[in-house]
Amino acid sequence: MTTLTPYLSFHRNAREALEFYAKVLGGELTMSTFREFQMPGTADDDLDLIMHGMITTPGGMTLMASDTPQGMSRPDETFITISLSGDDEPALRAMWDGLADGATVTMPLGPVPWGDTFGQLTDRFGVSWMVDITGPDSAGAAAS
Repeated sequence: MTTLTPYLSFHRNAREALEFYAKVLGGELTMSTFREFQMPGTADDDLDLIMHGMITTPGGMTLMASDTPQGMSRPDETFITISLSGDDEPALRAMWDGLADGATVTMPLGPVPWGDTFGQLTDRFGVSWMVDITGPDSAGAAAS
């Protein structure tokens, strides 16, 4: 089996972001710091940053993230959007509501021409998300 997993990079707030996403998405959160891995060359004030964090949900979703320590480059912006889609409307609406807390909503969650309910936002950490709730007669049903 092969999987594709988003891996997000943060600047000193991966712990806060991962805790937020675990609350929104549900599932188990594990985190390890640079101190725990005893990474050579890590600045003292970076030792308690997250070297690797992972959320795994009972439904099979995985999201990983880490902090970028001093001396490592990190892009200031990205052109990646994470998409949550499916037909579990209550779960997807709850995820939308959680992600929308403190977010900039670029397209409110609502009906769209292809028969689904769709919305897009940039969360409080600057990560872009799309939520697509598949409608019963949707053209997007095959894509979900």
